[in-house]
Amino acid sequence: MASINRVILVGNLTRDPELRSTPSGTPVCDLGLAVNDRRKQGDEWVEKANFFDITVWGTQAENCSRFLSKGRQVAVEGRLDYQTWESTVSCQNCGAESVQKRSKVKIIAQNVQFLGSRQDADAAAQAPVVADSSGISADTSDFESPADATEDDDDIPF
Repeated sequence: MASINRVILVGNLTRDPELRSTPSGTPVCDLGLAVNDRRKQGDEWVEKANFFDITVWGTQAENCSRFLSKGRQVAVEGRLDYQTWESTVSCQNCGAESVQKRSKVKIIAQNVQFLGSRQDADAAAQAPVVADSSGISADTSDFESPADATEDDDDIPF
């Protein structure tokens, strides 16, 4: 049976694109993406931002670097890439070293669509922000307030 590894995300860039090239000259661009999520906990709406690292290759990487900036809304279609590595950590008190296994899930973009306009990105950069429990701030300009919600979550069958 074939496997499917496909993800589609729509969110705002958390930093300006970072363009680099491989030794063979292939352009690679790294993006940070925040995707806002709203959930109802009890009687209140709780807002949370999820953060993703995106890697874009080739001509599309050059275009992302040239036309995108922090705050710009994009749609990313791609696949998940699970990476693992080991890092050495030194104990500051005793000087002993230990090896820690680390892992991260990145998105390898196959298609990046630029949404909104550059003016929208500038406005989003000036929008109010909230900090979640980790202290990371998230853009709240795209969140729908509970008063704006037209559907009652109790009526949704899932």
